[in-house]
Amino acid sequence: MIARAKGRFLPVSVRKVRSVTRLLKGMRVEQAQAVLAHLAKGACKPVSKVLDSAVANATREGTWSREQLVISKILADQGPGIKRFRAAAMGRGTQYRKGLCHLTIELDVKKNGT
Repeated sequence: MIARAKGRFLPVSVRKVRSVTRLLKGMRVEQAQAVLAHLAKGACKPVSKVLDSAVANATREGTWSREQLVISKILADQGPGIKRFRAAAMGRGTQYRKGLCHLTIELDVKKNGT
């Protein structure tokens, strides 16, 4: 494990983030950033920001370049829900929860065979 970045309390539901993260696991960083730039999903923006943070953490020392990095692990976990109310019948209000997400991305150096 070389670099890790966490995005906590992202205002996107876990289900939507996982649909994006399934595509990215095992990809090279440049390829993953290209996919995120052209994918038409709202979850791409927070995932892209966390990926950029992980790349910055990996390249900070100057030992590795972007071309060498591969996404080795990407996790989307459930965060706490924000409670909100919506208008209902007969002047009532019903409660619903807006989902939050915790995202973890780990980068590793590309092996010679891959």
